Amino acid sequence: MKAVVAQRGSVIIETVSDPVPGPGQVLVAPLACGICGSDLHLVESQAAMPDLVPAMVLGHEFVGELLDYGPGTERSIPIGTPVTSVPYLDTGDGPQLVGLSPAVTGGLAERLVLQEKRLLPVSGDIPLRYAAVAEPLAVGVHAVAAADLQPGDAVLIVGCGPVGLSVIACLKAAGLGPVVAADFSPARRALAERAGADVVVDPALSSPYQSWAQLAGAPVPMSPLMDTPMRANTVVFECVGVPGILATVMDSVPPQTRIVVVGVCQQPDTITPVIGITKELSIRFVFAYRPDEFARALDWIVTGTVDVAPFVTATLPLEAATEAFDELRQPDKHCKILLLPS
Repeated sequence: MKAVVAQRGSVIIETVSDPVPGPGQVLVAPLACGICGSDLHLVESQAAMPDLVPAMVLGHEFVGELLDYGPGTERSIPIGTPVTSVPYLDTGDGPQLVGLSPAVTGGLAERLVLQEKRLLPVSGDIPLRYAAVAEPLAVGVHAVAAADLQPGDAVLIVGCGPVGLSVIACLKAAGLGPVVAADFSPARRALAERAGADVVVDPALSSPYQSWAQLAGAPVPMSPLMDTPMRANTVVFECVGVPGILATVMDSVPPQTRIVVVGVCQQPDTITPVIGITKELSIRFVFAYRPDEFARALDWIVTGTVDVAPFVTATLPLEAATEAFDELRQPDKHCKILLLPS
């Protein structure tokens, strides 16, 4: 079968052996698979350490057609049903992350093996390819859940790439906000508006923190030694993931702000703890999602609660994988590219 293989910092189409479902597993034909920032980071890591990071078939944001069952399966979903899944596969060597492990095949291929017990059927009137966006949307579901938001909390999204847009969409689906979104990219600001942000700010022209403060209302006292302490209703989602952003957020926010770090920064970063101490800031780091949050993301997509169509800025054939990866390295050009096997 054809598959997108990342090796030594390059992305190529190769012919590889078809995967075979083992006990408790199923065989799926991918219908669409997204390219994630994690895929780009993995290819960069291979380029930097070509002898340490092995080759692998990428793709962990997928939807496909159920083709067959392996041994020891319950066979409760009819063959031919569109399905998706949390990208984890149980193997003899332990659970493997589908699309980010050299031990199992990812969704950027003509065949894929998944765990039967994790399958979610896809129904509804939406184009099936949009179900592939359930995985990145689930990141937003988890981030919003971790923020412990209350009605009326004023929310600031810093960075409107795929992660920031997922957070915005999930906030609006949950009826939370108002939401201020900030990004230097005009294209991303336009997508933030379509995702439901109440105020969209170009940080090059005005401070998003000022716009956000206007929506938040009266600030809490600068010192806990003062009278009338109160709970701050300001929450920031840091969705950029580059060094220096977290420190800037800490410097800029009012006391008692809750900061949820969703952007994946892979380099060492520096903050000044005394700023967080004197402001009594809360910082929470979040990772991925839980299975029930993945299921909620899929439900929001198939019921139309969240319209992910604006997020998908290109749909290309699997054979265009190299071109697609090059396009995504230009951050202003695309949000989400889906690849479709022939």
